[in-house]
Amino acid sequence: MADVFEAINNRRSIREYKEEQLTDDELNKILNAAIMAPTARAEQPWHFTVIQDKDLLIEIDEVSRELMKNSGDEFFEMIGNSNRNITHNAPTLVIVSGKKGGSNIEADCGAATQNMLLAAEALDIGSCWLGLVAWYFEDEKNISKLNIPENYIPLYGVSLGYKVKPNSNGPERNKNVFNWIK
Repeated sequence: MADVFEAINNRRSIREYKEEQLTDDELNKILNAAIMAPTARAEQPWHFTVIQDKDLLIEIDEVSRELMKNSGDEFFEMIGNSNRNITHNAPTLVIVSGKKGGSNIEADCGAATQNMLLAAEALDIGSCWLGLVAWYFEDEKNISKLNIPENYIPLYGVSLGYKVKPNSNGPERNKNVFNWIK
């Protein structure tokens, strides 16, 4: 298992996965990392929906892309009209939802999501933070279809699976973003 700095430095958004499903032990480690994230007022305002049903994963992709096609936004229409699978054909998708009325659900759920990504990398499992799955929730019935608890808002998705190929080096990081006041 990688140390935290190795996981941070090596983590990349993985968009190609093997078909093989993660083990329950691996998935539980990743989910446990999510709930260890810091939160405002210790609210822990999150809920995680784990999807491994292939038909449902296909539906999420198809419905989301169909809604993007007529969005009026050139970027989203391009994705909607492409053959690109928005979950990258991952065998597991985790929907991260935040509790309505929480002090800072975007930050809290974002921290939980980052913990999942780092835990996955530490286990040499591929992951990608997905914003496009939010299109699926434009239709309220899809929220209830996934048994997302009442008073929770689906925010993001995380695709998870075994990597087809090793991580790339990724983009060069801009290091001119700090100022120090001593």
